Amino acid sequence: MMETKKTKTNSKSMKASETAGEAKKSNVTASNYEPGKEEIRIKAKEIYLERLARNEKGTSEDDWHKAERLLKGAKK
Repeated sequence: MMETKKTKTNSKSMKASETAGEAKKSNVTASNYEPGKEEIRIKAKEIYLERLARNEKGTSEDDWHKAERLLKGAKK
């Protein structure tokens, strides 16, 4: 009989913690996200290296702006 009560308490605790975790996840959205300069720099470098590998023309500013759009989740 005591084991049943513990199981019910544990499942209630799990539900409460799952709900709290879900609430944290829902607060983070693409529209609220602002990447930092270092993150943009790294992504811009990746874009630059890919562009060079494809032998495409472009500028570092183009790479930077594309990196910002990609990291913010905006479409072209």
